[in-house]
Amino acid sequence: MKTIAWIGVGIMGKSMVRNLRKAGFCLHIYARNRAKVEDVIAEGAIFHDTIGDCVQGCDVVVTMVGFPQDVEEVYFQPGNILDRAAPGTYLIDMTTTSPTLAQRLYSEGTARGFRVLDAPVTGGDTGARDGTLSILVGGEEADYQACLPIFQAMGTNINHQGPAGCGQHAKMANQIMIAGALSGVCEALTYAQAQGLDLHKLVASLATGAAGSKQLDAFGEKIIGGDYAPGFFLKHFVKDMGLALGEAQEKGLSLEVLGQALTNYRQLEAQGFGDLGTQALIKHYQH
Repeated sequence: MKTIAWIGVGIMGKSMVRNLRKAGFCLHIYARNRAKVEDVIAEGAIFHDTIGDCVQGCDVVVTMVGFPQDVEEVYFQPGNILDRAAPGTYLIDMTTTSPTLAQRLYSEGTARGFRVLDAPVTGGDTGARDGTLSILVGGEEADYQACLPIFQAMGTNINHQGPAGCGQHAKMANQIMIAGALSGVCEALTYAQAQGLDLHKLVASLATGAAGSKQLDAFGEKIIGGDYAPGFFLKHFVKDMGLALGEAQEKGLSLEVLGQALTNYRQLEAQGFGDLGTQALIKHYQH
């Protein structure tokens, strides 16, 4: 499996394409806006004007798009992946999407002769660039093993979580953890500032203690400096938390911290901050 069609070359996808090329894979790419991917085209990725043309003749199709409706479009719309990829092709959706949609894609894909995996990632733009992503895979064990060299070109913590949809359920758990941890960082910094503490000194002091976290390491100094450049878009995090809350409610679970974080983020998105990074949550606390 050396030829990969990659659909959706965004902030993280671009770095993942580069790492796959470094590992020796041939990359065919599709993006809605060619101008945004001219750099990877110049580096050797082969651009196609349509999804159908992109996936033809490829051993593997990887999708990493924005929202569940985008996943539905690229797979199910006439002339797209399920219509144009050859039976036997591995289809890997790395978008964070609904576990229910992942199971539907598996059912419909396997019925048409495809091998389907859901494989969302965590690690942000830094993990994508450095090839150190955590990759959470759902689907058949044999298909996971067959695609492992592809995953190893992009990540270092790669695990088969279970049947179709389990990769997405694992990603939901990840986003629930982030929602609480990043809310804690923002509330702690808000409190510390109100008490007149040196925030730089505080972050350095707490980073190695019991309150230390990946969120504090990644965003503590950025929050202090007012740097809201996106490693992961706020609007996409709103989407993810909404999916997680919906899945939790279907199981009769009450996740109060997640619910409050989602409310706070939705307010920020409504105020026009959707294209900022997730660390812009601090704006909720600034009055």
